[in-house]
Amino acid sequence: MFTGIVEELGSIRRLVLQGSSGKISVRARKVLEGTKIGDSIAVNGVCLTVISLQPDGFTADVMAETCRRSSLGGVRPGDLVNLERAMAANGRFGGHIVSGHIDGTGEICALKKEENAVWVTIRTKPEIMRLIVEKGSVCIDGISLTVAKVQEEEFQVSIIPHTGAETTLLRKKAGDLVNLENDLVGKYVERLLGLDMTGRKQAVISDPGMDFGGKFSCGSDGGQIMNGDFGSRAGAAGTDFGSRTGAGRVGNPAADIGSEGSGDRTDNAASAKHSGITMDFLRECGF
Repeated sequence: MFTGIVEELGSIRRLVLQGSSGKISVRARKVLEGTKIGDSIAVNGVCLTVISLQPDGFTADVMAETCRRSSLGGVRPGDLVNLERAMAANGRFGGHIVSGHIDGTGEICALKKEENAVWVTIRTKPEIMRLIVEKGSVCIDGISLTVAKVQEEEFQVSIIPHTGAETTLLRKKAGDLVNLENDLVGKYVERLLGLDMTGRKQAVISDPGMDFGGKFSCGSDGGQIMNGDFGSRAGAAGTDFGSRTGAGRVGNPAADIGSEGSGDRTDNAASAKHSGITMDFLRECGF
């Protein structure tokens, strides 16, 4: 795991590909400290495994998938790259959770200076854009950055002088590609919710179910879950959740679970039925 805080600028010594896979050699100094064969180093955000060490650099394997997903297959000798060793357990967490598993590339559209900062605009594909949120985190060429603005097909980050001096980003120009990794937390939330690449629900819930008023659908048709509106009601017996939480009363057969009182009145049969429906629902959604 990495944090997106670049430790040093390295340079490409050579990239040798046979087909779409091969080996890459990188000149470096600082990231060699304490590094052993088998350790991970992020190169422009791509997690690579060290297979050999030299006094002034290291070599790693590059898979075809790496070349498909990232810009690494297009680097040339002498190109500068951002380097970061995997985070030590006792280290500071200065950026955000970065896996080094690239989601895809983006294209720099513009660089515009504003006082001491530089705005960088990046355009990328919809499946990456949907997980980019304003004031959230994104990893660009291995750099942990805060998203400043989001539009339909592009987003912007604002680069401070220190980041500009210590990384490769401001050495790039319009039209150059950068590696992008979405926030890992967002990807797991998307997976748990069962969303597809368009943001639609694709989890399947069979019988019995709950209707979320179309806002959160888990049916096999991508929509309805029978018996009860979860916007206000849930369960075959019509258990009322309202928009309330907390201790309440559960009756039979249509119990109100709104927080109208501190004492609980629970009918065992209704409670057991509701628990069964809830557990079935959570299991089907993958929780």
